[in-house]
Amino acid sequence: MRHLGVLARIQLSDDEVTELTGQLDAIVDNIAKVSEVATPEVVATSHPIALHNVFRDDVPGQTLTIEQTLQNAPDSDDDRFRVTAILGEEQ
Repeated sequence: MRHLGVLARIQLSDDEVTELTGQLDAIVDNIAKVSEVATPEVVATSHPIALHNVFRDDVPGQTLTIEQTLQNAPDSDDDRFRVTAILGEEQ
C-alpha cells in the first residue's frame, strides 16, 4: 500500500496505510466475486437496462433574419451586436 502511495505521490501515515489496506482487500474480493460470474455466456454491459435517446431529431427550423435579431439591440455595427469591453481593454 505504501508503494501505491509513492506512485500516487501522496504521503500516507501508518494509520492510513492500515485503513487503506483493508479497503483495498475488500475491493479485490469484490472484483474476484464479479470475475466468478463473468462467463462467455454473460454479455458485458455498461447498464443493466437498455438505454435509448429520448431527444428529438435536430432539425433546423425557422430562424430570425439579421434585421429581426438586431431590431431591439441597444447598439449594433453592421450585422453584429456592439457591446462594451469587459476585460479593461479599449477598442
